[in-house]
Amino acid sequence: MIPRYARPEMVAIWSPETKFRIWYEIEAHACDAMANLGVIPQENADAVWKAKDVEFDVARIDEIEAVTKHDVIAFLTHLAEHVGSEEARFVHQGMTSSDVLDTCLNVQLVRAADILLADMDRLLAALKTRAVEHKNTVRVGRSHGIHAEPTTMGLTFARFYAEMDRNKARLQQAREEVATGAISGAVGTFANIDPAVEEHVCAQLGLNPEPISTQVIPRDRHAMFFAVLGVIASSIENVAIEIRHMQRTEVLEGAEFFSMGQKGSSAMPHKKNPVLTENLTGLARLVRMTVIPAMENVALWHERDISHSSVERGIGPDATVTLDFALNRLAGVVEKMLIFPENMLDNMNKFPGLVMSQRVLLALTQAGVSREAAYSMVQRNALKVWEERLDFRELLLDDAEVVDALGVDGINEKFDMDYHTKHVDTIFKRVFGE
Repeated sequence: MIPRYARPEMVAIWSPETKFRIWYEIEAHACDAMANLGVIPQENADAVWKAKDVEFDVARIDEIEAVTKHDVIAFLTHLAEHVGSEEARFVHQGMTSSDVLDTCLNVQLVRAADILLADMDRLLAALKTRAVEHKNTVRVGRSHGIHAEPTTMGLTFARFYAEMDRNKARLQQAREEVATGAISGAVGTFANIDPAVEEHVCAQLGLNPEPISTQVIPRDRHAMFFAVLGVIASSIENVAIEIRHMQRTEVLEGAEFFSMGQKGSSAMPHKKNPVLTENLTGLARLVRMTVIPAMENVALWHERDISHSSVERGIGPDATVTLDFALNRLAGVVEKMLIFPENMLDNMNKFPGLVMSQRVLLALTQAGVSREAAYSMVQRNALKVWEERLDFRELLLDDAEVVDALGVDGINEKFDMDYHTKHVDTIFKRVFGE
């Protein structure tokens, strides 16, 4: 996580100040619950809330941790400096460090997910707007990078919309799955703390109690969360790659917006490079890089070890901050993207009529020609288009065998572009609804 690829709201979730504030709320709510159960005096629980407006001193906590070698104990010591040693003596009663650490992490992940979901809404809105705008803007579809058959620019945006809409549903599910808390004590048996404390703390923090924790919340939940972030990152790259392809000089069907005063190259003043979408490809790699460590965190020794801890301190902020930035960058690219319909038609006609080869093939088979013979008849004319840039329709009209099977009108009819767009409305209804 570096400032260049970070937005303040997401960065704030992972700041030490935010972390210690969440730790404090966990401890204070736990004290309230224990006081309600008669486990600790009410006045001690009330005293903890004297620190509710305190800005915890990160440097002081670090100073204490340098001696204790334990971050939670350092925080609790600093809390007692604000609340008073006698008043704070029941703080953390029956709890273990992971109760605080894991519950806090999940609060942070839930907050991060909420920002990411809002980011996805912006991106979805941008993709839908451009899909509707270019619903019937014809361009050539490609397979293996080679011209295939006509499609529309609107369908290109629509498929990216559908993909991101699936990703949003996945993220909502991942948010729900990671929104659990645990206040179950050492090895998770509630031996020294009542389950009602966990229920109260979770309710206050917007979490669900973890059905069974050991000394930690099960890490399969977190593996699922980071895996979803990785899938979203891959979808971002999917869109970015298409835009990068469209901006190639030889293609130029679309391009990133180039602002006044922007420079494309330090050496070549003519350059307009797709730097934003290239950047998104790189950022997607960074987010996906966090998935395997999250998967490996699932297997811990017995009831707990801390092999996952150092990993999560890195991948938590890195993945969410980077993905937040990437989603917003992509939304901006889509919103301002330049589209060149004339170039799309020019590209399609570089090999005149060639994209209609399947229609001719199917028509020949329906006219009684065997598929093998029909394929040979179409291909021999198509290869001339590849090699000599001749017009496919004209070649077919000069091919006596094809004319004999289809007739002149039958051949001409196969070059109607509207044939390939007749179901666009149906696809749009499937993607966007009525």
